[in-house]
Amino acid sequence: MLRIGSNRKRIKTLPVSHERSTKTASEAQASVEQLAEAVIASLEDDKAEELLVIDLEGKSSIADQMIIASGRSARHVSSLADHVVRRLKELGTGRARVEGLPNADWVLIDTGDIVVHIFRPEVRAFYNLERIWGEDASSHAREN
Repeated sequence: MLRIGSNRKRIKTLPVSHERSTKTASEAQASVEQLAEAVIASLEDDKAEELLVIDLEGKSSIADQMIIASGRSARHVSSLADHVVRRLKELGTGRARVEGLPNADWVLIDTGDIVVHIFRPEVRAFYNLERIWGEDASSHAREN
């Protein structure tokens, strides 16, 4: 795992090229990276906890990156998700789908290229997505 900043980690895997759009691979990667950085900045600004970025390229075709964060309460999770969706709309990514906002135990935001999971801490511990998606990457991870 790569530690970036004070409270976020990045899990890297060996890249496997695959294309899902008509953009060149470098253009698509740049836009994915820009969106991911905007999501991360929004979450950090709103004091999300245990921020984790997992690179899914080569692991799954569902997305290129998965961002996982925790909020301190259901209200905090709801606020984090709302601000992320607003930021994505500002960037012209209005196609983001949101699930779980009414209960705010686990909110999923799917932009197509990036999947964002925002949990209450006990729900995050129960589902433990880091173990599921990060297990194969642990042999390739380096500390920053």
